[in-house]
Amino acid sequence: MEEKVFMTQEGLEKTKERLEFLKSVKRHEVAEKIAEARSYGDLSENSEYDLAREEQASVEAEIFELETKLKSAEVIDTKKINTSKVGIGCKVTITNVKTSQTVEYKIVGDTDSDPLNGLISNVSPIGAGLMGKKVGEIAIIKTPAGIVQFKIAKIKA
Repeated sequence: MEEKVFMTQEGLEKTKERLEFLKSVKRHEVAEKIAEARSYGDLSENSEYDLAREEQASVEAEIFELETKLKSAEVIDTKKINTSKVGIGCKVTITNVKTSQTVEYKIVGDTDSDPLNGLISNVSPIGAGLMGKKVGEIAIIKTPAGIVQFKIAKIKA
């Protein structure tokens, strides 16, 4: 069974737009590059051809990845967010137990993740560590900087 990919309606639309762009525009651009490179003659020593084929493989891999995400996508209904514990769609305020630094994150699906803007994925180390925790609980999370303890200060929709 495929694992669900959680995303917002906006993330779903962006994913569909990107997929449509790759299929309708980028594929044709790459095909033209391949055709042009073929016209240069000997393919065994044709770096333009090799580069175009690598780009084609990259585009096809991204198309496959996006199609797979869309097949297993579950759109988060923002009207049904449960704030009794940390879950996808929640805004959670956490405090670093050691430094007392407080930060607010919104837990989102992987597709919508944008850590620099406070949107962290439910599968990221911090996001996964916060999932299911309630206000007042301590989340012990292994981060690239080491083990960090965060206290859940607030959960809201």
